[in-house]
Formats: sequence, structure tokens, C-alpha cells
Amino acid sequence: MATSEKDRFGDKLRDAERAREDQYFADQDRKLVEKMRQTGDEAKHAAGSGRCPKCGTSLRPLTLNAVSVDECPDCRGVWLDRGELEAIAKHEDEGWIARWLRLEFEKKA
Repeated sequence: MATSEKDRFGDKLRDAERAREDQYFADQDRKLVEKMRQTGDEAKHAAGSGRCPKCGTSLRPLTLNAVSVDECPDCRGVWLDRGELEAIAKHEDEGWIARWLRLEFEKKA
């Protein structure tokens, strides 16, 4: 067998190996994308069912600046519905001293 034939055969083997490797990683990527899609669908379903999208625990109501939001007791995540962030932000225009004084007077009342 001539040297050039060995080189061509070796090139073909390396090309076949690369093709198998590329196919393997493409399959792994496809599986990962499918898993991520399923996880995203579960999170969307959990958010609408009163469960934490992150860990699945039942959410409980929490009041922040006179706005009721949902809080997860396990992971401590806070979940807002449409318009709640803007409502909370309206109360943030006062400084920290004004908030502290308001809280102090609310405790005494």
C-alpha cells in the first residue's frame, strides 16, 4: 500500500470519527433543549396554579407597600402580577427616613 493511500484512509477515518462526534453532541443538545422546554412549560403552568415557578411550593400572600403579592415560603421568591410592580414603585418615591417614620407611627397606632 502506498503512503498516499494510507493518508487518504486515515483522513477518512478521522472524518468519520468527527461526524460521529458531531452527531453525538447534536443529540445531546437536542435532549437538553427539550428538557428546558418542558421545564419552562411546567414553570408557566405552576405560576398560574398558585405554585412557585421555581420550586413548586404553594404561594402565600404578602403585603408590600399596601400591595398584595405572592411569596414562596421555601425559596423566599416574590412573584408579582401585572401592575403590582408599578403600584409598589409609587410608594418608593419617599426617602428612607419617611418610610421609617411611617412604620414607627404605624406600630404605635
